[in-house]
Amino acid sequence: MGIETVAVYSDADKDALHVEMADTAVHIGPPPASESYLVIEKILQACIQTGAEAVHPGYGFLSEREAFPVALEQAGIVFIGPNPKAMAAMGDKIESKKAAAQANVSTVPGHIGVIEDDKHAVRIAEEIGFPVMIKASAGGGGKGMRIAYEKAEVLEGFHRARSEAKSSFGDDRVFIEKFIVDPRHVEIQVLGDKHGNIIYLNERECSIQRRNQKVVEEAPSPLLDEATRKKMGEQAVALAKAVGYDSAGTVEFVAGQDRSFYFLEMNTRLQVEHPVTELITGLDLVEWMIRIAAGEKLTVKQSDVKLNGWSVESRVYAEDPYRNYLPSIGRLVRYRTPVERAGDEVDPVTVRVDTGVYEGGEISLYYDPLIAKLVTHAPTRTAAIDAQARALDCFCVEGIRHNVPFLAALMQHPRWIEGKLSTRFMAEEWPDGFHALAAEGEPAKVIAAIAAVIDFQLAERRRLISGQMPTPHVTYERRRIVSLGQMEVELEVEREMNGISVHFIEDGKRGPKRYTESGWKPGEPVWQGAIDDDPIAVQLRPIPNGYEFAYHGVDVKAFVYMPWEATAARIMPAKPEARSAKQVLCPMPGLVLSIDVEQGQEVKSGETLAIVEAMKMENVIRAERDGVIARILAKKGDSLAVDALIMEFA
Repeated sequence: MGIETVAVYSDADKDALHVEMADTAVHIGPPPASESYLVIEKILQACIQTGAEAVHPGYGFLSEREAFPVALEQAGIVFIGPNPKAMAAMGDKIESKKAAAQANVSTVPGHIGVIEDDKHAVRIAEEIGFPVMIKASAGGGGKGMRIAYEKAEVLEGFHRARSEAKSSFGDDRVFIEKFIVDPRHVEIQVLGDKHGNIIYLNERECSIQRRNQKVVEEAPSPLLDEATRKKMGEQAVALAKAVGYDSAGTVEFVAGQDRSFYFLEMNTRLQVEHPVTELITGLDLVEWMIRIAAGEKLTVKQSDVKLNGWSVESRVYAEDPYRNYLPSIGRLVRYRTPVERAGDEVDPVTVRVDTGVYEGGEISLYYDPLIAKLVTHAPTRTAAIDAQARALDCFCVEGIRHNVPFLAALMQHPRWIEGKLSTRFMAEEWPDGFHALAAEGEPAKVIAAIAAVIDFQLAERRRLISGQMPTPHVTYERRRIVSLGQMEVELEVEREMNGISVHFIEDGKRGPKRYTESGWKPGEPVWQGAIDDDPIAVQLRPIPNGYEFAYHGVDVKAFVYMPWEATAARIMPAKPEARSAKQVLCPMPGLVLSIDVEQGQEVKSGETLAIVEAMKMENVIRAERDGVIARILAKKGDSLAVDALIMEFA
């Protein structure tokens, strides 16, 4: 649009991508958000210093704080977002429920008011009936939210929600409402101008959540029919008109499996998942926010809003899915995203990557763990999911733990593919924590074939090393045995004119020839090519005598042997990892908020030992067994690395 941009940044973000991309950048303070990004005066000073005419608040921090646009207006600076009155009515979740009730919008039963203390919280929860949701009034992004199924969980959840709300939003008010069992999260995107025109841009489904934070979104929703979509959209518009809304905003609903729906809250800002709406409607929401803020009229009418195809977005987070999704920080040693492309008549699939990091950059513990958003669009839901699965197989992140293995496994999950979703999907499908898919069936064959072909290529490469004795009569072994954990795959590999072929050996018989083709070179983190003309992308990382592969949710170490090597490998004893049951280790890099026990104290299983904060989330570390605390090696305020020793049992 030809608009010059100014970035603001804290000490933690001095090398961030947005700072690099902006025309100008202004430093605004130390890493804690309460001392930098949440300080209105510092943002104002940056505007005045650079002569900025307008401010886009982004997704978080001050984006839903009424005082921010008020302060900007007084300084003669335009806020790229809704007017302060609409923000006050909708941005505060308590006030928004009152406004929704007045606009005849379906609302969830609950206590519309501020909770005074934990005793008050328990009393209200018992009146509403368990389970209940404790939510920060100024919250968002899953921060300051807790579900309670009994009195004890209300007491702890109330304090945790208030504490997280205070540190994330500078506002510790919380409220309580009924938690709908087996719900779906469906939201309507609205867009309004300053001339009274408001439209809705269809819906998004965001039911794949963890700890109340969205992980995967799609548009449209597989739940809705046209009649429900229209009814939900019209209620969202009625609510927006009731408060004079004039920007992009999102009206969130909790929906039952029977397509009943209730107003949840309104986000008076751009949503993280806005790209899926952009791809199904063809409208650029950020551009429209800027044009509306400049006073332009909407040129799009409700009848102009179309629903074109299907879009899926995965949020790539810096967290370890194998360790209960604990945050991960550190340097991005390697960071390669899938190739972006716009769909055309030949191939209608679109691949889009919105990211804020780069290879060599740091993931800090101070802010949200979002690394990137991977978005795909195709004519049908099935095609969009298939495109997402292929793109995830190309998404390489090394140096930190990340959730790409989980996302890749989700794309293969039958229930997800069928669209039978709820906000408890992850808890129901992986109740004991996430585990990668087993190497079996066609994915195992694909991995084994690529492992054998790579080993064959490397052997060919070694034969070209100069100084070797000529060996015209030597016959090289073509047979390979690939060990994939509990299973073995036997193959024969052969160089052909147009690539390398493989035969799978099953029951001692050679199967049909399968051709592999790829331009892969040693050192590349992703093998991209084809097997029998089917496009394949597989992530790989070298390990002794093989590779660690990630493909379609399968994460496995593949060891490649000659037949006689495999015989020896089968009888090698496995060495178990040693880990003391007496040690309490820090499960993620983070800041110690409290040590809740003393040396010599007797504790029971489940009792709180310490609280560690990472990426704006407070994580309670509990005793896994009864015992006596022998040593405490950490203290409040310590910054700990992952697996750092916190305390030991006697």
